Amino acid sequence: MKPRILIVDDEEGIRESLRLILEQNYELLLATTGDECIDCIKNTTDVNLVLLDIKMPKIDGIQILKQLKQINPNIKVIMVTGYKSVETATEAIKAGAADYIIKPFNSKDILETINKILA
Repeated sequence: MKPRILIVDDEEGIRESLRLILEQNYELLLATTGDECIDCIKNTTDVNLVLLDIKMPKIDGIQILKQLKQINPNIKVIMVTGYKSVETATEAIKAGAADYIIKPFNSKDILETINKILA
């Protein structure tokens, strides 16, 4: 069975780019909001990895990450950000992110990071 990845981003273009890169090797779930992400994790037991945008409407990705870790402390989360901020990256790692990827990204970087986290 293919590993299952939940992609969480409010931008359709980013979700679609990630889907095209990942759909061959992974089973994908998509969410557009933090609430959809939380609901998906609560109702789906076998999500192997979450790709989570840091800048989301209503609730930011760091807060969503903290909620995910309360639901499942072992869940692996890679943060996706458009900001090359050391502070943001540090905050994400402290909150429990396994890694982070900076937009714009390329397929090689995404796949290498995912493979490293799921290994």
